[in-house]
Amino acid sequence: MRPLNETDIRASFVNCSKGEAKRLAVPRDLAERPWPDLDFLGWRDPGALDRAYLVAPWPATGGGEDGVVGVTLRLAAQQRGFLHRNMCSLCLTTHGGNGVSLMTGRRAGEAGRRGDSVGAYICTDLACSLYVRGRKTPDTGTRLKETLTVEEQVERTRDKLAGFLTRLL
Repeated sequence: MRPLNETDIRASFVNCSKGEAKRLAVPRDLAERPWPDLDFLGWRDPGALDRAYLVAPWPATGGGEDGVVGVTLRLAAQQRGFLHRNMCSLCLTTHGGNGVSLMTGRRAGEAGRRGDSVGAYICTDLACSLYVRGRKTPDTGTRLKETLTVEEQVERTRDKLAGFLTRLL
């Protein structure tokens, strides 16, 4: 993923108002992010722990230059025990406890204004790209042993992310 700045990020959001995009908390450590290892930029709102944000590369329509698309997400309330395990629907990493959360996003456009939303179980820390590449290991979970190469796993994660974003758009 190409490095993004705050202006790029705020302009990318499609399922919230411009005012909401202007007020949301953007990470302060953008320069330190491992951009070559990221398939998307994801972060939690430190002031509202039930909110998360995801910005991903997105193909342009009409033959223009490819850009990025951003979505706001809400995390479902979590009350799972330490022994409970869930799997991320994007990167297929399993986590114990609250390491995977149901994240829902309001659909873009008229559907979202009617209250329609789409959800997926995603790593709570939104570090899917790093788990797939072996740059980070889950605290209380595991990565399944797979016969796919890392490149194939990365492609699968990107495809699953694109499917989720397509449903939101």
